[in-house]
This record gives sequence, structure tokens and C-alpha cells, in this order.
Amino acid sequence: MNLNPQIQRAVEEEGYTEPTPIQAQAIPVVLAGKDLLAAAQTGTGKTAAFTLPMLQKLSESKGEGKRYVRALVLTPTRELAAQVHQSVRTYGKYLKLKSAEIYGGVSIQPQTRALRNGVDILVATPGRLMDHMNQGNVDLSKVEMLILDEADRMLDMGFINDIKKIISKLPHFRQNLLFSATFNNEIKRLSQSILKEPEMISVAADNTTAERIKQTVHPVDKAKKTALLTHLIDSEKWEQVLVFTRTKHGADKLSRHLSQSGIPSTAIHGNKTQAARMKALKAFKDGRVRVLVATDVAARGIDIDKLGQVVNFDLPEVAEDYVHRIGRTGRAGNAGEACSLVCIDEKHLLHRIERLTSSEIEKVLIEGFHPDPSIRPEPVKQRGQRNRRRPTSNNRSHAGQQNARPQRNGNFQRKAR
Repeated sequence: MNLNPQIQRAVEEEGYTEPTPIQAQAIPVVLAGKDLLAAAQTGTGKTAAFTLPMLQKLSESKGEGKRYVRALVLTPTRELAAQVHQSVRTYGKYLKLKSAEIYGGVSIQPQTRALRNGVDILVATPGRLMDHMNQGNVDLSKVEMLILDEADRMLDMGFINDIKKIISKLPHFRQNLLFSATFNNEIKRLSQSILKEPEMISVAADNTTAERIKQTVHPVDKAKKTALLTHLIDSEKWEQVLVFTRTKHGADKLSRHLSQSGIPSTAIHGNKTQAARMKALKAFKDGRVRVLVATDVAARGIDIDKLGQVVNFDLPEVAEDYVHRIGRTGRAGNAGEACSLVCIDEKHLLHRIERLTSSEIEKVLIEGFHPDPSIRPEPVKQRGQRNRRRPTSNNRSHAGQQNARPQRNGNFQRKAR
């Protein structure tokens, strides 16, 4: 990779000897100064794919006088910003470069002091960066590199206008890197407006899930989901489980139930302060709690070595979020397992996921938790976000389901003709 000795030393101290496919392809492109559009599944090492060459390029050309922001990394969530900044500090610890992370949910004053003292590398979420820009705390006129990490997620979260405003304050001549887990039409349009003759890299087929992750669906009635999850944790002797729910209230409720059942658990979601979220995540990483229950706020940015299990207690409303959720396991070449507890109400969400990933997920019935064929589905409550289709009717026909038996072909009940 032709990395300088200081960076190479830091990489070796982390125990890495060979680059991952995304690193092997992306690092030479970035070092050559070209714009880059890269599709890489989470857990493939993409953070180092842009962090290492970014550090290399900035260390080769030192600024004079006051420090200005020379590299700007935008991320969708606080957790991901913290993760990226930790990588910058880890790999750049022998370099004379200063960095800072800024995101919401914490006091703005320490961030303001760091910015006014001058930094070379700034890792930020768009909303908090806009706050600093509006207050005159940050000068982006000297930015040499712009990196959009998890760009698809930033679009999902509605950051497109903030991103455009931020980019309007950057120099015209700069290097641009865009990383995304999926290449949908919106990402392609965004890349066309930002990137200049980019190199394109895709280390996996569009919207596929990592082959090293064993995926399973357990059909179950909604009322039995909590009991099934408890049964799986106990019977399979899972020691570290990341569980995703659809709502904040559901995350808190499930976490309390697990703790009351003798399974140490904690929850993180958007209503928690950043300090509380970091405290919960640390307790999970340290092994003081077995289960971390999270909403999709945590689907990006949680990086836990050798996390064995991810459970979708509720399927996500947006199929792409499934890819990011299960990507918390099977990282850095390790194997992982992801199972989904799917009730009849969520069958249409499962079909969306299987269409997106172009694969059928194995259905496995658990003894004692077979779904009741007489239960009628109710539409999953939607949150009104874009591109999320509402059911056309709440009273669909279910004739013939009473005599149906569970199938292994993706349909929980045999359709009546």
C-alpha cells in the first residue's frame, strides 16, 4: 500500500497484516488523488479504506500557521462519528495531525473550543456541523478532502439539504469520496452532483448481505416474540446479543422484561442522551450486560469485535436497514448469525427484504412457538417516512388459513385459491 512508517506501525499494532478487498482497491485510488464512489457492506473494513490514505495524504503536505480543517468526514449518526474518529486517532497516533468529532446530544462548548484551536481532520454529523457553521465556529474554506460515509443512511435520515449547504461552503477543487452500503438511484444522483470522474468500486453485489452471516427467520405470533427471544438466548447460551426493535418504547419494554427474566440487558435509542448511549454501549462491549436492545439509530456505527448474534425482534420498515442491522455481526472476517422473529403482520416486510437481497432466507419453526394459523394479520404501523408503502386495506381476506400449515418457501400460510 506504500503507507508511511508511522501509519504502518499503527496498523501493525492493531494486528492487521493484509488489507480487506475494499481496502486493497480503494487505498491506491485515494492515494492517486481520484474521486471515489464505493459500495461496501458494513463490516468490510471500509473505515480504514478511507482513513489510512486520508492520513497519508495529509501527513505528506503540512499546512503552515493556523490549523484549518483539511479533511471533512460526514457520518449519519453519533455512534458512527465516534467510531470513525477513533479509527483516525488509532491509525494516526504517530502523526502530528489534530482531529475532532462533533455531533449532537452533547455540550457544544468543548466542540467549539476544539474547532477554534484548529484541527486538520473533522468528523461530524451534518446537523451539528450546521450548528457550528451558523455560529461561525468552523472554517471549511481549506478542505482538501470530503468523505461521505454511509451516504445512503444520510439520505434516509433526511440530511440531503444540510449536505448540500455544507458542500456549498467547500472549495471547488477538492477530492471527494462517497461510501455507501447500497447503490440505489438516489445515491447515484448524489454522486453525480458531487464526484468528478470517479473511480467506482463495489466489493459485493448491490444490496447483498454478507455471505459469512448465517441468516434465519423464525415464524412466530407477535404475542410470543418475547418468550421466544428469551428461550433462544437461554437454550442457545448466547452471551452477547444485539436486538433490534422498531420503536423506542418497544426497546425499553423488551430490555426491562429481559432483565426481569434474569438476562442482563440495556437499551439505546434516540431519546437517550449521548452519554447514556455511550454508557450502555460500553457496558455491552465489556460484557456487563448480555443483551443490547436498540432501534435503528444504532444500526450504523456499532463496531463490536466478534459479535456473535443479531436478532431482529421487529423487521425494519425499510428493507435496506436490514442489511445494516445484520452487518453488526460477521465483521472483520468473522462468522456471525442473524435471526428474525417474524409474525404474520410482517410478512410483506420480509418479502421486501428478500427482493432487495435477491435471496430467500431460511424459515425455521421453533418447537412450542409455531404460529397460530387462525390469527389475522394487522398492518404494521407506518411512521410516514418517504418510500414507505401503506397497506391499501386493513381488512384483507384470509379465507382458508385455518387449515393451512407453515411452509418453508417464504410463505407462512398457504394461499387459498
